[in-house]
Amino acid sequence: PPYNATVIERLVSEDGIIVGKTNMDEFAMGCSTEYSGFKPTRNPIDITRVPGGSSGGSASTVSSGAVPVSLGTDTGGSVRQPASFCGVVGFKPTYGRVSRYGLVAFASSLDQIGPIARNVGDAALVYSVIAGKDEYDATTFDEPIENPFLPLNNIDIERVRFALPVEFFGEGLQCSVRETFTYAIKKANLKVNEISVPMLKYAVPVYYIIAPAEMSSNLARYDGVRYGIRENSNDLIEMYELTRTKYLGVEVKRRIMIGTFVLSAGYYEAYFGKAAKARRLLTDAIENVFEKYDFILCPTTPTTAFKLGEKLKDPIEMYLGDVYTTLANLAGVPAISIPCGKDEQGLPVGMQIIAKKLMDKKLLECAREIELRLKEG
Repeated sequence: PPYNATVIERLVSEDGIIVGKTNMDEFAMGCSTEYSGFKPTRNPIDITRVPGGSSGGSASTVSSGAVPVSLGTDTGGSVRQPASFCGVVGFKPTYGRVSRYGLVAFASSLDQIGPIARNVGDAALVYSVIAGKDEYDATTFDEPIENPFLPLNNIDIERVRFALPVEFFGEGLQCSVRETFTYAIKKANLKVNEISVPMLKYAVPVYYIIAPAEMSSNLARYDGVRYGIRENSNDLIEMYELTRTKYLGVEVKRRIMIGTFVLSAGYYEAYFGKAAKARRLLTDAIENVFEKYDFILCPTTPTTAFKLGEKLKDPIEMYLGDVYTTLANLAGVPAISIPCGKDEQGLPVGMQIIAKKLMDKKLLECAREIELRLKEG
């Protein structure tokens, strides 16, 4: 690219050393980094398994010890899910806290850049550098981040109120993930109340209407004329078809078709229109939870890292891996995944903590305290 993203400029200005670029699912569309244009990335914990996605390379490099921190983009869980699979920390800030200037847009109302690190303190340090207003991104908040952002303050975890939605503990949750997560709650001595939020069952279907629709619109520029490689033809439409057929991957094509369909004149209101209304209701439901509770707690993913190739023939099962993470993107609130233990195979399990909008610092402070408690003994 001819210029750096704002987050890179800010890291470099604070003497950050950019080691390189990491592998990811093509256009950030995938949950396993198997849809990459550069072949799959492997999980350092078990190289027969996926590292998660779409920011699988970012999580893998941190987990392997190659770098202390990395950046990823989180549209529906693409920072938190690979962090969970690789046993590291993944933080998605409040939407608008970090500039998206220089980021290739997937779904503009959902995308957010966030750090992946080996501990919460390192993630907070990176966040304190990259967050803040940017004149090149109109969606960033005008008010500055809490200053001084660091150091993180200690909090009395005994007085923190955690909500545990029962909707996240139904079908599809792996027994070993449930057991490891439940044990971590007890070990950290967290005060948790089970609640019911019926709207949560709509999070994944709403996400997989809104995200592909926005993506279909954003990727229209990759036509061989404005961006990308071109397959030449004497006919403009044929050139578009030849170019996109040859150079776009199977998952990208699948999501473009879904997005184009839900935006089409005959189906717009039936699908995209209803999804937008459901998103508002879902956001309202989450805001109501935060009137009584400080944080929402749940596993980051319903399973641990799966085998390479295991889910490639079943995109629906792949999509359901985002069942716990899409909520934070739809509502625009901050969320973090921290390691909370391992299953009987030695595979990492992630704990996700979700906070109210703009409560990023409180979320990081809470996550650090839980992290410390889980490491004790």
